Amino acid sequence: MNNKNASEWLAESLKYEDDLLRDLKTLLAIPSVRDDESATPDAPLGPKTKEALTTWESMAERDGFRTGDFKGLVGYAELGDEDTAESIDVIGHLDVMPEGEGWTKEPFTPVIEDGRLYARGASDDKGPSMIAYYALKMLKDMNVPMKRRVRLVMGIDEESEWTGMEEFFNTKGYPTMGFSPDAEFPIINGEKGNVSQVVRFAGTNGGTVELRDFKAGQRPNMVPGTAVAHVTVQDPQMLVSGLERYLAGEKRAKAEIEVEGHLATITFYGKQVHGASPETGLNAGTFLANFLQQYDFGGNAKGFLTFLGTAVHDDSTAFRIGALKHDDLMGDLSMNIGIQRFEADKDGFVNLNFRYPQNTNPEEIGKAVTGALTPDFDATVAVEGHAQGPHYVSGEDPLVTTLLDVYRKHTGLPAAEQVIGGGTFGRLLDRGVAFGAMFEGVPDTMHQPDEFYPVADLTRSMAIFAEAIYRLANEA
Repeated sequence: MNNKNASEWLAESLKYEDDLLRDLKTLLAIPSVRDDESATPDAPLGPKTKEALTTWESMAERDGFRTGDFKGLVGYAELGDEDTAESIDVIGHLDVMPEGEGWTKEPFTPVIEDGRLYARGASDDKGPSMIAYYALKMLKDMNVPMKRRVRLVMGIDEESEWTGMEEFFNTKGYPTMGFSPDAEFPIINGEKGNVSQVVRFAGTNGGTVELRDFKAGQRPNMVPGTAVAHVTVQDPQMLVSGLERYLAGEKRAKAEIEVEGHLATITFYGKQVHGASPETGLNAGTFLANFLQQYDFGGNAKGFLTFLGTAVHDDSTAFRIGALKHDDLMGDLSMNIGIQRFEADKDGFVNLNFRYPQNTNPEEIGKAVTGALTPDFDATVAVEGHAQGPHYVSGEDPLVTTLLDVYRKHTGLPAAEQVIGGGTFGRLLDRGVAFGAMFEGVPDTMHQPDEFYPVADLTRSMAIFAEAIYRLANEA
């Protein structure tokens, strides 16, 4: 097996293309967004995430794998001797982000156009996860020898809190090493820390202009593409003319305003991208706040708009609030203001998601956020959600060198270690990395409208995954 050349691996994978597409489309049609409001004891993260998991589990049972389910949160398919001490895990996920704004296709009706498979989850992470599954199925069908046991693990809460994953590994055991097919080639062997600092406050007003509500963003790890505010003012035309002047000077943002009596509805449009790379997007919420802060707001409305519109606006490295950090291995800290909420006479919050290098920590970042709050913004700052420290696997580790060698063999391209701001299930393992399945030069549409994965890359990635799994299970 280790003498097979790249074209032979690809020839084997091409035999599975039709079946892979069929099963992948089945999963892509399930809108498996975490839905706490619809959760039940049987479906703790909502019915659609559960449906995606059970649908995949039935596929694995159909194909003759040893399978298992952990509390309706994690499923797995296993190959190799159960008594083997060492093992390899490949860890994917079947949950997806909300569709967001700006789609030209139906997000949960998978369609192939111009060689691209479009759907929410096509590249993050149902597509890559199913490619890895079929790579393992191919090895099973070929009856290849395995010195180490191989387990494909599927979670359903990677985009939020990683519910159940650590408990699964603590209960079922950690592997010797593994990878997550949830990023890009050639490899990700370092991931920055990830923490959300949340500012909470009461929705007070006090000026001649009143902020009734303000809404931007859906998840901490998405740059908001749309933001809407409702403002009460004696002379709404003041806002209309002010918006015209603002847009004349600020060419990046787009906006519109509707007026009914003394109520103005202002909508700003930005560019929705993955929150791990906020510099590539345009945060509609902070631009909206940047426009509104010039008017006579009072109370927490004033503090909210000043904080968003000045302290953290248009600054993905958090330089202005004093949180900027850089190290030579992991690069710069990044900040995404993913969710922004204000509602008059009720509570509001701002979620600031930081991806940080090894030379800082959540405590230092929290102090910087607190110091950036204006005196008239009566608020608290605290870490909320699933915080994760920086993760790194040495470039000399056989896991890394083996995966890079397989990539070079199949592509003929140079390959080296790299660190990203995104977080994958690979960091759950001491010897865990991310490996594929986005090739260099392919546009990154994860967490964006019209998400896609190139059809030709399905079997190309499958061939790489199959040889990688084989070699990790027998050599590394």
